[in-house]
Order: sequence, then C-alpha cells, then structure tokens
Amino acid sequence: MNRQQLIEQIKTKRTFLCVGLDTDLKKVPQHLLEGEEPIFNFNKAIIDATADYCVAYKPNLAFYEAFGVKGLIAFEKTVKYLKEKYPQHFIIADAKRGDIGNTSAMYARTFFEEYDVDSLTVAPYMGEDSVTPFLGYEGKWVILLALTSNKGSHDFQLTADTEGERLFEKVLKTSQKWGTPDNMMYVVGATQGKMFEDIRRVAPDHFLLVPGVGAQGGSLEEVCKYGMNADCGLLVNSSRGIIYASNGTDFASVAAEKAKELKEQMDAVLKERGL
Repeated sequence: MNRQQLIEQIKTKRTFLCVGLDTDLKKVPQHLLEGEEPIFNFNKAIIDATADYCVAYKPNLAFYEAFGVKGLIAFEKTVKYLKEKYPQHFIIADAKRGDIGNTSAMYARTFFEEYDVDSLTVAPYMGEDSVTPFLGYEGKWVILLALTSNKGSHDFQLTADTEGERLFEKVLKTSQKWGTPDNMMYVVGATQGKMFEDIRRVAPDHFLLVPGVGAQGGSLEEVCKYGMNADCGLLVNSSRGIIYASNGTDFASVAAEKAKELKEQMDAVLKERGL
C-alpha cells in the first residue's frame, strides 16, 4: 500500500485507527481455549468485529513467537486472512527488527516476501546499513522507533548532545537521508503529549505510528492537537483497550463498541481539520 492509498483509506473510512493484535492466551476468553487454534480464532473474531472502524492492524510478533511454531502459524494465518478478506487494511508487523546489513536483508525478506505485510517496525540503533535493506521493497514501509511511550524512553531517547540535540531528534534527522515520507514512518508514543510538536518540527510530513492510547494512558486529543498534519499523518494504535475489553463470549462485540467509539472521535477530528 502506498502513501496516497493509505491517505485515501483514512479519508474514506473516516478513521486512522490501528488495532493491535497482541494476542495473549492468558487473556483470551476461556471458551476459545477449548477449541483448536485459539490465537487465530480470537484474531479472526476481533478482525471481523472491528474492520469497519479501523484502517490498520498491528500483530505484535512477541505474542506469536512465544508459542513457537504454533504461534507463527497463527500469525501467518492472521496475515493471510487479512489479505484475502480485508485487502484494503494496512498490515504492520510489530517485530522491531534491525541488525547488520546481511541479517537485516533476511529479516526484510521474511516479512516483505514470505509474509508480504505492508510494514515492519525497525530499531535504528545500529544505523544506516541496518535499516536500508528494508527500504528496497516498493510499496513497503519501514516504521522506525523514534520516541516511545514506555518509562524507559527517557534513559536514552531524551539525552542531549553538547549542542542540545536529543537522541530522538538525531534519529529523525539522520534517517530522513535514508528514506522518504513515502516509505518511512516513525513510532511516537501517545504518552509524549506536547512532544509531538518537537517531532513535527523535524519530521513534518511523515506518518507517525502512535501506540499508547487507552490502556497506557495516552490522550487522543493531545496526539491529534500536536501530531496531526495536512494529510492526517497518524495511525493511532489501541491494543488492550479494544481486544481485551471483555473476556466473555461477547468479547468481539464489545471490541467493536470500543473501536467504534475511537472511530467516531477520529471522524470528529478529521472533520474539524477539514479532512
């Protein structure tokens, strides 16, 4: 999916919601555990219930790799189901890969050729040669970690050099020499609030993947106020606040209600911005 297609999906569906598929068997409703393929069946029900209210899905690989081969099969089946039944939805593999060049090339091959997802989260710490192998695929996106929502983000990302430039700003500035707004996004945590102004000063045109709304306490209002650009430029992710809103047999319908609530809030913001 290219940039213009993503923008059109946001404008047409009136939402920039991304649903995170962080599927934990300890939180999946009991009745699903009694059958076969509980991870995939949970994901399928969530997808069917929320597809009308979002433009993207983000399976987090840790929640699949934890179950070995069975987990990876569930991940692969989830991606195939999305591509077959909901081909207009943007698929983000949240795997946070990044290594020396030849290793990154294999990671890129795995996710962009074997799984054929639209995008992959990548850690930029090892620099240009660890990121560029992911950028050689037409229509695919790299989503670089920039300023994350966790408490530990302050340990490194906000440290400044002698000229006052913070590490996340250096990541933004330097990485724009490798990719463009057409193939690179950045992860910025929703809990960063007004810091989105600093992000936009350095990267005004790039899409931002924004986790942390809902269970982590991030404010959608603040994210939009400080982070939205003329093309919207946001994919706001909610995982636990949607998929685990209920652990009963009504889990899918309750997830749909939560996703719809966020969609309606996003629609209001888009209208307010003239989008």
